[in-house]
Amino acid sequence: MTVLATAALALAGLALLALGAALGHGAARRQREHAAPADGARATSHVLHTAALAAAPLRAGLTPDTARRTARRLRPLLGVPAVALTDDGSVLAWDGPAAHHLGHLTAQLPPAPRVRTLPVPPCADSRCPVRWAVLAPLTAGGHTTGALVVLAAEESTAAVRAAEEAARRLSLELDLAGLDLARSSAHEAEVRALRAQISPHFIYNSLASIASFVRTDPERARELLLEFADFTRYSFRRDGDFTTLAEELRSIEQYLELARARFGRRLRVTLRIAPEVLPVTLPFLCLQPLVENALKHGLEESVDRSSVTITAEDEGTEARVVIEDNGIGMEPDRLRAILRGTAGPSTGIGLRNVDRRLRQVYGDDHGLVIETGVGAGTKITVRLPKFRPGIQAPLP
Repeated sequence: MTVLATAALALAGLALLALGAALGHGAARRQREHAAPADGARATSHVLHTAALAAAPLRAGLTPDTARRTARRLRPLLGVPAVALTDDGSVLAWDGPAAHHLGHLTAQLPPAPRVRTLPVPPCADSRCPVRWAVLAPLTAGGHTTGALVVLAAEESTAAVRAAEEAARRLSLELDLAGLDLARSSAHEAEVRALRAQISPHFIYNSLASIASFVRTDPERARELLLEFADFTRYSFRRDGDFTTLAEELRSIEQYLELARARFGRRLRVTLRIAPEVLPVTLPFLCLQPLVENALKHGLEESVDRSSVTITAEDEGTEARVVIEDNGIGMEPDRLRAILRGTAGPSTGIGLRNVDRRLRQVYGDDHGLVIETGVGAGTKITVRLPKFRPGIQAPLP
């Protein structure tokens, strides 16, 4: 090999080394550039997660207990000596040292609708870490309900911004708490309406029917009395928003047994229940009002013999429940008015209530399907998803 060729090879090798070093440096730089945003995103995610955990107790509302748990979680996140939460007139919780400043803080209440800063008067404790405070309002439903108080060693714009952001996050939880309460109150009102719809006449007539058997058939009277007790216990229970199809059907059987004691041979009941759908979960008092409606528009508004058929079938991912009667039926336009709530304040409460609750729980495609006509009876179909996240059967 000539000297010229050897030199050429050496230069080529140096060039490759230089190129490799440059590529390696560029790759490392690009890795650092990509790593920095990723690390920042992780840090941001951690802060947001921690803030969410700190605010979570307020989802149950602003109380001394939820305020105490929130303050305890929030102080390390803000990195300040002390944190307090107040309502409109008192300090609910204080986390950190220097609680001897509570009196001065209470004098600043009720909270203002905007952020305030104020110096904390010097105290006898030379080691007291609190010299300055930020009062950030807590709101719920657009109204100021309390304040987050951040206490620091010195005035700081960063502390003001942190207090504002934290108060905004806490206020969001209070808003959600208000929505939860409103939804719960609405649900309770709907269930109360259904309970109120259980006709007093039905209760009186059931007791009268039981009384009529006391002398002629005491054992029958005893059985009916037990059925009546179980029926009213289930209908007026207060635990749980959901029940099982088995429990709801058991209550319906008790209701129909009491009705048979009154109407005798005029009432014919047929049940066709597939055992595999009995564990399906559904909203409490969801089928019973439909059966009650069938009897109301059957026997109580007609002198003829009435029949009620209840069918529950397994349809794969759903349970299909059909309640059918041969009663007087109604005009389709009147039915639509009942479901819209425009047929009168005391008309069709059960149908409208059940239809609305089914749609709220399962979606609009699971509302009541009602087929009726004047003199043609009524057929109501309910489709219940067998598996739905967040819906659980009550514990036994």
